[in-house]
Amino acid sequence: MPKTTILIVDDHNVVIEGIRRTLDYNQEVEVVGEACDGAQAIEKVKELHPDMVIMDISMPDMDGLYATRQIKQFAPNIKIIIFSAHFKKDLLISLFTSGISGYVLKQDHISELILAIDAVRAGGTYFTRIAPAVLLTHMSELESKSLKDSQYGRLTRREREIFIMLADGYSSKEIAEKLEVSKKTIDAHKYKIMKKLDVKTSSELTKIAVRRGLLNP
Repeated sequence: MPKTTILIVDDHNVVIEGIRRTLDYNQEVEVVGEACDGAQAIEKVKELHPDMVIMDISMPDMDGLYATRQIKQFAPNIKIIIFSAHFKKDLLISLFTSGISGYVLKQDHISELILAIDAVRAGGTYFTRIAPAVLLTHMSELESKSLKDSQYGRLTRREREIFIMLADGYSSKEIAEKLEVSKKTIDAHKYKIMKKLDVKTSSELTKIAVRRGLLNP
């Protein structure tokens, strides 16, 4: 297997030099360049065509998240490992959906970064110890959203009309008056709606409606 070429992106020279010295002992990789911010990283990727980028997040001018998104647009097959001191759920999810292959915290031992590089070189991914739980929760939320959306499609036109009013906070009595039907009829519709959507409270109905853009959040 040919050497994996790597671009290191960080706004601190001491970090770049530390990574370089560590990788000097790895005969399977070669550091071909470095960049101090996101904009320079984009230029270097276009110039050097590295196989992998080790990317910091917090940098001046252009951060690592934006740079990652830009790079993946014109070089979708490039492997990007985030090496950052910061860990936030929303940030991780944004990076994950942008197509990163790994996420390692600078607080971790440098051996974690080596493990990440090896895993990504082998065609896998590598995420810091606290990331999998966050990603698993995120995937579960997406699956739940998809399920609820598919269940929404089972509602009849009348049920959707009543669903929106229920989600908007109207009582069965108020809806009955608006639609000029009995409260008993609305209660029957409400029961069917909640059963089809597999929810038990009006607040859950509201969340579904907001997510589908039927109500203002």
